[in-house]
Amino acid sequence: MALLYKICETEKPDLIIGTSMGGMYAEMLHGYDRILVNPAMQMGDTMKEHGMIGAQHFQNPRQDGVQDFIVTKALVKEYKDITEKCFADTSDAEQQHVWGLFGDEDTTVNTYDLFRNHYQQAVRFHGEHRMNDGSFMHSVVPVIRWVNDKQEGRERPIVYISTNTLIDQYGKPRSSSQKAIRQLLETYQLYFVAPATVDAKDYADVNAWLYEYINVPAYGHTIFTNQKQLLYGDYLIDTHKVDGMATLIEFGSDTFKTWDDVIPYFERLGGQ
Repeated sequence: MALLYKICETEKPDLIIGTSMGGMYAEMLHGYDRILVNPAMQMGDTMKEHGMIGAQHFQNPRQDGVQDFIVTKALVKEYKDITEKCFADTSDAEQQHVWGLFGDEDTTVNTYDLFRNHYQQAVRFHGEHRMNDGSFMHSVVPVIRWVNDKQEGRERPIVYISTNTLIDQYGKPRSSSQKAIRQLLETYQLYFVAPATVDAKDYADVNAWLYEYINVPAYGHTIFTNQKQLLYGDYLIDTHKVDGMATLIEFGSDTFKTWDDVIPYFERLGGQ
């Protein structure tokens, strides 16, 4: 930890991203914005449970050519001792600094519930323990944007997207809708809008659909309302006419019949 603190003092990072064991160490770097991806908050126990004691193989090539190493019981105890220092500071200030991302297919580390006992910003994403390009771009990058926008005091134009424009008659994503969302996220702040009904199951169904097909970008960005005309923002994409404060993009109309028609419109706007 002394080495990590020294590096932080020298480099003064804007954001620290730690994965697995690195996520566990990053949690203890108080005062910095940080994203913990599948953090191994109970590393000693994890190593025992998954047979990580004894001869192990490095996942990535090393400059010195060494390919194997030995994990001893003494080393496991050291990891167990260091993890007991986690969550030493979960003050209100730290709550704003720390994000936890947890892969829903991670069979190695599962500390989501433990993390949520201490921090509020805990998000599940589609992915395994080891990150790949897809899970990084679709899950980590959106959070990086949120952190960066907050640091810079940046307010992106807001686009409200009604779920009726996203879900087809079979309950699947409409053609090109996910592509459109990925592109819009680069320049806009997105919120997903659904009806406020009297049936609690409807809320659960909407959240489940957004989790499955939109995932991380929908976290904390879902609005249930029957008064769309009161939404204060820049654009509203909806299948119905709404006389509100946001510029209406009437999905399904002659101008915006599909998402392939909506995408070029926002490309021409260039983030305005």
